Amino acid sequence: MFGSLGLPELLVIFAIILVVFGAAKLPQLGRGLGEGISNFRAGLRAQDEKKQIEEKKNPTAPTA
Repeated sequence: MFGSLGLPELLVIFAIILVVFGAAKLPQLGRGLGEGISNFRAGLRAQDEKKQIEEKKNPTAPTA
């Protein structure tokens, strides 16, 4: 998932984030990131559903 990032690299990144934002802000950052991902996925699902509805309304002739 993270490519060539190993455990030591991830720990360094986490430590930098902890220093920059502080321990009190980390839950808020995680919550905001989670909500953003959730909204993005919901938007993708809504777009797919809208596309399927349009395809049902306007069926096209199959091409051979």
